[in-house]
Amino acid sequence: MKIIWKVLQFISDALRLIGLGCLVGMMLLTCVDVIGRKFGHPVFGSVELVGFMATMAVAFALPYTHQAKAHIGVEVLVQMLSQKTQAVIELCTLLVGLALFSIVTWQMFLYADTIHKSGTVSMSLELPEHMIIYVVAVCFLIFSLVIVKDIAVNVQKLRETR
Repeated sequence: MKIIWKVLQFISDALRLIGLGCLVGMMLLTCVDVIGRKFGHPVFGSVELVGFMATMAVAFALPYTHQAKAHIGVEVLVQMLSQKTQAVIELCTLLVGLALFSIVTWQMFLYADTIHKSGTVSMSLELPEHMIIYVVAVCFLIFSLVIVKDIAVNVQKLRETR
């Protein structure tokens, strides 16, 4: 099982770096577009590309952000409770999160398939939109697997506190 978790960690780290690349790409493309506009030569489709990269940056960052516990959480009240109660609350939260993101993942794949079959492309550059949606769906799948890992760790923690 540890090998699976290490592979998941590697994938999460790789996705984080790709997300970073999307952020850098957004910054560079925006700068080039602004400078190009000043000289009368804007980058065609830059708004569309920046939007795609923003979407992918968020999607690529999700698994790592959850793993690093870098998301926003209100823990003032929870910290006053016992370790076991905290673990139970965290387990419940993780289970609800897994249910939600499993449904989101499934629906994203269905939506990508629908968009693919309809042949929908982006407005300016005519890029196939289903590819972006598939990428986001895969990121949500990895995110859901990271939640499964956290559930397993939490259940183990609960067993040890008995």
